[in-house]
Amino acid sequence: MSASKVLSGARVVLPTGTVEGGRVIIEGTRIAGAASENAETLDLTGHWIVPGFVDMHVHGGGGASFTSGTPEEILRGVQTHREHGTTTIVASTVTGEMDFLAERAGLLSEIVEQGDLAGVHFEGPFISPCQKGAHSEALLRDPDPADVRKLMDAARGTAKMFTLATEMRGGLDSVRMLAENGVIAAIGHTDATYEQTVEAIEAGATVATHLFNAMPPLHHRNPGPIAALLEDDRITVELINDGTHLHPASLELAYRAAGSSRVAFITDAMDAAGFGDGTYQLGPMEVEVKDGVARLVEGGSIAGSTLTLDTAFKRAVTIDRLPVEDVVRSISANPARLLGVDDRVGSLEPGKDADLVVLDAEFTLVGVMRKGEWVVDPK
Repeated sequence: MSASKVLSGARVVLPTGTVEGGRVIIEGTRIAGAASENAETLDLTGHWIVPGFVDMHVHGGGGASFTSGTPEEILRGVQTHREHGTTTIVASTVTGEMDFLAERAGLLSEIVEQGDLAGVHFEGPFISPCQKGAHSEALLRDPDPADVRKLMDAARGTAKMFTLATEMRGGLDSVRMLAENGVIAAIGHTDATYEQTVEAIEAGATVATHLFNAMPPLHHRNPGPIAALLEDDRITVELINDGTHLHPASLELAYRAAGSSRVAFITDAMDAAGFGDGTYQLGPMEVEVKDGVARLVEGGSIAGSTLTLDTAFKRAVTIDRLPVEDVVRSISANPARLLGVDDRVGSLEPGKDADLVVLDAEFTLVGVMRKGEWVVDPK
């Protein structure tokens, strides 16, 4: 067994709060309570140590798409996000033909089984043509429970979440079926009314897919899905904190209404994350990335993001002025809980995986550890 590692002197963010001059002790792949005598000690005075980030909604990175890439390309995308602090990743697909998505689900499930992904999220094809965003309208379909189950079964137990327009035919039955099978039903790319959204929550939906984006705006006489999703304690709202998808005031509104325990920061990143500007494919759609903003070539809709979670973290603390502990909850603990992996990741506690991120005093990432091994060495 490898010698213990002791990370000392940093501000360590624990579930109970921040410890000044704290220590994190790693034994093998896990966080431990005590160090052996031959422990390797690294002084991180002046830095922060926070749990590894958990991204429950990401489509790719490093030039690789989780929907269409080869296994090697997918692992390159995973590695890109790991280098930016995301130690737990759910691969999100985009709308495609049912047989193609079922085939991809099988491939992705193998990567989940080998431990490099935490699950699969199907975003589309069960979404509204009125709020399709960067999805191909020709391939959209109603969320028929039989079709939803086909993809769930193809993922062989690794399906973690489906984004559904729950107001469409079969939507509520699909929500109930997913809830009964322990899979997250997320409301998104939806044209639902307030009342229809309340119905979906009562049926078992628990997540709002990228709140505000791809849904009707809040209106004083027709509050739509946003009001229903913000007001209900059973719903966790995804937020894309890249400065493009949301005005800072919208993010603040969501945070005030939902509280830090009900927000999950996501990237919704596509291939270009960590890779650069250029032309990319998002499913069958062509995307141009310019100055880090991804838009469809045809129509100009925002097409996912090029965000990485270290950037979202830094922005949340330095620009949005959110407390560090609240950001840690939203970027690690909350998504880990939703995904059912909080027994292993999402917080710095003895017995959990040694997944952590080291940030400097300005909240710039300088180190990443996953399962006790440095992905980015802070030395």
